[in-house]
Amino acid sequence: MASALSWLDYSEHERRQVLDIVELFRDRQTLDELGIGTVRDAFAELLFPGTSTIQTRAKYFLFIPWIYRDLERRRVPSHEIAKRARRNEIRLMNALKRAGELDGLIGRVAGARIKRLASSIYWQGLGRWGIRLFPGSQDHYHRSIDAIYAAVRRATSRDDDGETTLSTRVPTWHADLPDPPDGFPERASFRLERHEAEYLRERLMSQVSDTMLARLVDLGRPVRDIEEPWLYPELDQLTPVMREQLEHARNFSVVIYGASLLYNRMLAELVPQDELATAYGDVLNEWWSIAGELEQALLAWDRDRFWEIALSGGARIPIPTRRFVDAWLDLSLDGLRRGVPAEAVWDTPRARDLIHRRERALKRGLARLDNRRALELWNGASGTAPLTYRWGTVRQIVQDIIDGLAERSHA
Repeated sequence: MASALSWLDYSEHERRQVLDIVELFRDRQTLDELGIGTVRDAFAELLFPGTSTIQTRAKYFLFIPWIYRDLERRRVPSHEIAKRARRNEIRLMNALKRAGELDGLIGRVAGARIKRLASSIYWQGLGRWGIRLFPGSQDHYHRSIDAIYAAVRRATSRDDDGETTLSTRVPTWHADLPDPPDGFPERASFRLERHEAEYLRERLMSQVSDTMLARLVDLGRPVRDIEEPWLYPELDQLTPVMREQLEHARNFSVVIYGASLLYNRMLAELVPQDELATAYGDVLNEWWSIAGELEQALLAWDRDRFWEIALSGGARIPIPTRRFVDAWLDLSLDGLRRGVPAEAVWDTPRARDLIHRRERALKRGLARLDNRRALELWNGASGTAPLTYRWGTVRQIVQDIIDGLAERSHA
């Protein structure tokens, strides 16, 4: 397994040259133009559970429960808790701005007009990491808080003197959640104190210890400069299961990337923008060279096992998506097996028809390849970033925790 992944050490320089060709006009996001997001997310959740591409910093895994736990202690009722929580999230946002903590600040531009709060962005992850104990959605939590208070009032006990006392802990958050610093949320920082980082590491090791996410935190090696997860320099320190997941994820990323590039090449030909179409042709040719470096691994790729792993976490991948993916993989790997040049793979009626039919099936009358008005809204690149399975987010969150673990204890 380790040797199958080592090709990237050799090709990284060449790969960066390839991507530089389209750097000026490609987007920074992996938009799901061809409907393969369910496959991408299946592997992302296996490797890095509880994360998402719109998360930013690890400290939000503490900020959000701190805000809600304080509101619960104040017994803020259901009809007010969403409004009060929003108010406190805005206070937190402003405090971070005042402290100059802008890198990863959710709402940095929108400010008080923000529509999607950090709490909604992190809600699922808080549950996955075992920090949030309430099992429902954020809205369900808001609606249920009065009933939770009532249940706590009924859960009484007697102290050593036989007096009846009221439990003050609402069972919605993990019992060992660290306390917020003095002055929170008016005073806040993205820097994790050592005990806070240790708590997040403990949650990961308790809840998702068999994942690459937990393993990276536990190993403690800096990841800030690692461009893709399969470039991690100590792959041999991952478990065989993690390495297998990562190898299948990498293979899929490499091969399906050609479909995204061809889609954009076809759009560029319709605009028409000869220079842009030529650039995409160049990148497609370089994509084929990179696939060629992986020839041995790709031709030995167990595709049945690939789908087995993709579905192992409970992901729901539609049959049409599986058919499209299999058709593109068949087309690409057949060309690789026959040793044909790049154009014999991507510049063919078979490949173009596959992309055209897929977009039409997904977007119907709004397909850019058919609808001139929709085509006019294309900015020159759509979904052209290769799949890295939330790595940009994960890298920052892991690094935050690792940096926190390196802090000297103030205990």
